[in-house]
Amino acid sequence: MAEPQGSEETSSREARKIAQKCQLLVKAETRARKKKISEILKKPEEVRTQEEVQILQQSPEVVADMQKRARRRDKLKEQLKEAASIPDYRGPNGVWTMLQQGRPVETRSLTDAQPTVTHMALARLHQEGYVKYVVSQNCDGLHLRSGLPRNAFSEVHGNMYIEVCAECDPETEYIRLFDVTERTSLHRHVTDRNCHSCGEPLRDSIVHFGERSCLESPHNWEDAMDHAKKADTILCLGSSLKVLKRYSCLWGMTRVLHKRPKLFIVNLQWTPKDDNATLKINGKCDELMVLLMKKLGLEIPVYRRENDPIFKLAIPLLPDEHGSFSTCQLTLPTDATSLTTQHNSDSPTCNGEEKNTDQKDNSSYKPGWFGKGCAKRRNSAAKRRKSNTATSTSVKLSD
Repeated sequence: MAEPQGSEETSSREARKIAQKCQLLVKAETRARKKKISEILKKPEEVRTQEEVQILQQSPEVVADMQKRARRRDKLKEQLKEAASIPDYRGPNGVWTMLQQGRPVETRSLTDAQPTVTHMALARLHQEGYVKYVVSQNCDGLHLRSGLPRNAFSEVHGNMYIEVCAECDPETEYIRLFDVTERTSLHRHVTDRNCHSCGEPLRDSIVHFGERSCLESPHNWEDAMDHAKKADTILCLGSSLKVLKRYSCLWGMTRVLHKRPKLFIVNLQWTPKDDNATLKINGKCDELMVLLMKKLGLEIPVYRRENDPIFKLAIPLLPDEHGSFSTCQLTLPTDATSLTTQHNSDSPTCNGEEKNTDQKDNSSYKPGWFGKGCAKRRNSAAKRRKSNTATSTSVKLSD
């Protein structure tokens, strides 16, 4: 005799519930096992118990997958290491952000830095015609060192490797292999070296907070504005835009609405231009550029010190200028032969045959253009000490 239809439906529902419950139990068991294995793998092999070793042996596929993922993470961390080591002001680990959080601020010479994945990707995108022009507010000189042509970018806040004679007509630019801002600061731009042509003092190219650009190169404002007028797309990478937003000539906002350039922003934090963006991506630039280049089918060039264009562009110091700086400078690998012997021998190096006797410890060196952020720390500390002294005095008086 056939069972009623209602009983069949009930049995079917019960079977589905049991199956779903079993799936949930299996997933929970798998998660627990993976968590346990992850904790075991974090331990050195010599301190693992016999039971833990057996757990690893029982799940070889899970162990292999986790080890593969760990290697991939380590590789990505290595690729992003240089980007993370370059200081900024307002980023998650920027000077002002760390000061507001009461965290210690460390500074060091940026000659230790090298072009990141993003720098090298932009150079390739320009080579392929995807990127027409780059406007940078960084002073680290990494766009120059990435191989991006000099006529393809503006460094609107200057370049730590470039000093200029403003008295020559046209201005004479001196590219060096060391940070020329060692002895400069806000409203004090003389580098203590002189022009080889006219003998007038050279000045750095840095634009500090509160200052205005007064040099043609490397700021290149005219080229930046000309390209901004023709741009149909603007891509902002890794900038808070709190300063760049004020440069109205770069955004094309005076055009009629339908002719304004599309704006794409990639940054970890909020920016004041987010509401105007066609697309905002909260993420890391290097990670996004890896995905973008893969989508375009383009390989990101690998930075190699021996191919760094700054070595061919740099102007050697005169004999009497060797003592004019005490910081580390860029040097070629020992097996590189692309640089002339004059560049190798005419000036002191960090790891070469000759050094300045008063050379500073690179780990504690503070770039001149980085001074205001650190000065803010010193001023805040001084105010706290003054406040504490005043409080202590008032307590003594009240006693």
